[in-house]
Amino acid sequence: MAEELIISTSKNKEERYQSLLPQISALIEGENDLIANLANIAAALKYGMNYFWVGFYLVRDEELVLGPFQGPVACTRIAKGKGVCGKSFQDKVTIVVDNVDEFPGHIACSSEAKSEIVVPAIKDGEVMFVLDVDSDHLADFNSIDKKYLAQLIKLVVQKS
Repeated sequence: MAEELIISTSKNKEERYQSLLPQISALIEGENDLIANLANIAAALKYGMNYFWVGFYLVRDEELVLGPFQGPVACTRIAKGKGVCGKSFQDKVTIVVDNVDEFPGHIACSSEAKSEIVVPAIKDGEVMFVLDVDSDHLADFNSIDKKYLAQLIKLVVQKS
């Protein structure tokens, strides 16, 4: 297990992901506890990518329940189909929102969040959890984030 995170100073988002993902893989190598891994991943993404908020919502009885996260306090429970996370959970797709104020039914856990990406973790056709990343900048997420966050989620699902 890696015990130190080397933060890339590159301004290029893809280069930062390329530096960070192998470190996250090493960080979770040998650890089988999902919560422990999600906690370290949230911290690595928060500090490695300098996001406003990074966290996981776990599926519990057909709703999302707050799991490990880094950032300001967050909503504890999200109903299936509600907000960006609930919609991602319901539809089993990654959702990128350039301006959260324009997303119908957006749940504002923090007024500082401006854009968001939510990536579902799917195993055997069912969502296990979603990764929720918020930025305090508009339109901060794109195809690069979708690509690398999907790779990250795939790593975690393979270990579960």
